[in-house]
Amino acid sequence: MKQIRNNSLIWFFLGLLTAGDFMTESLLAQRKDVNYDEEKIDIGVLPDPLQTKDGKPISPQTWESRRLELLQSLSEHQFGYAPKDSAQVSWKVVEEGTMNDGLTKRQQIVVQLKTDAATLDIDFAVFSPTNKSICGAFLGLNFPGNHSVDSDVAIRIPITWMRNKDGEIANNRASEKGRGTESRRWPIREINERGYVVATAYYGDIDPDFDDGFKNGVHALFPSHKPDIDHPQRWGPIAGWSWGLSRLYDVLIQQPNVDPKRVAVLGHSRLGKAALWAGATDPRFSIVISNNSGCGGAALERRNFGETVARINTAFPHWFCGNFKKYNQNEKELPHDAHTLISVLAPRPVYIASATEDQWADPKGEYLSGHYATPVFRMLGHEGLDSPIPPAADMSVGGRIGYHARTGKHDILSYDWQRYMDFADKHWKK
Repeated sequence: MKQIRNNSLIWFFLGLLTAGDFMTESLLAQRKDVNYDEEKIDIGVLPDPLQTKDGKPISPQTWESRRLELLQSLSEHQFGYAPKDSAQVSWKVVEEGTMNDGLTKRQQIVVQLKTDAATLDIDFAVFSPTNKSICGAFLGLNFPGNHSVDSDVAIRIPITWMRNKDGEIANNRASEKGRGTESRRWPIREINERGYVVATAYYGDIDPDFDDGFKNGVHALFPSHKPDIDHPQRWGPIAGWSWGLSRLYDVLIQQPNVDPKRVAVLGHSRLGKAALWAGATDPRFSIVISNNSGCGGAALERRNFGETVARINTAFPHWFCGNFKKYNQNEKELPHDAHTLISVLAPRPVYIASATEDQWADPKGEYLSGHYATPVFRMLGHEGLDSPIPPAADMSVGGRIGYHARTGKHDILSYDWQRYMDFADKHWKK
């Protein structure tokens, strides 16, 4: 085991098998160097989001300045800084029709991002209920392409780079074999039946999930932004996907049936990390949803339970900024933690979801981040997760911060979506 710990190449390929959306539960269970023992956890003293850096208490009147201070810490030490320059956003509907026995209106849109340096096209799919004129919407990214979210043959297959997957994706290119394979994660009919729009894009269209020195995807739009690939505060794919979600929001709210004040951003696994950061950096998202986001997302880093900062930075060194690597096996020196990330979303509603068998993502640590962010929400007049003890499986709890742990593995399923729509009903239909 010592040899594996010291060999970054082995860690990289093992990480491809075990981390994030491509996790292999049986391999994780065999990892002898991963801590799943609560008795070995010592989180120390968590940073207090209700105190300034020099120890002064925060009030509702001073919360916004503290929130910006916390955002700066998260940017500098974990996610990196996205460019301040903007890109020109244009879009064109390239196909539309109906599906699900006429219940669903399907729109396929090519979103184009353009700067003086480069142009990037993103295939964007919007699925709306045909029987409702103005809707709230859920916006998220998918892993294997838009054609995977439903078996409808009209949905376009991506032509961009894609991570290989047995039986579906070969030679880094998608094919018909992947059509509808992720429909369990995108129950479009159920979402439309509840009166909501669901919109998605392939995450690799925004930024391919491999490290080529930040020359591809959205990074190519801003080649002069922190040009040194080793720059300690350079934005990586997590921040890139988050920035891309905001550009998709720009397009989504121009659709006549979408209420711009009722758009939720959500994501699963690594895309849950991106959804949290998108919500943190873009207050236009009125609800933020994290599904099994784990380390670097909703799980407290200081717990060192399951996946850790060191493992995520070794398996996926391109995801976060260079400064985050300073906290490999040194999490207690982080000036923030996951509860900080949840706190900066206040007072907007945020939902955190776990899965009981997804110990790699640390369900208890995901719950506790919401619990330790609750004082911020309470200060602003809202309920959160008061108890330090997580609820039983398949029980949804909370106020402005919601939580559940679904029975089962690392995934996003109909049960999760139903809880998210319940949460949206609660906060959007008041």
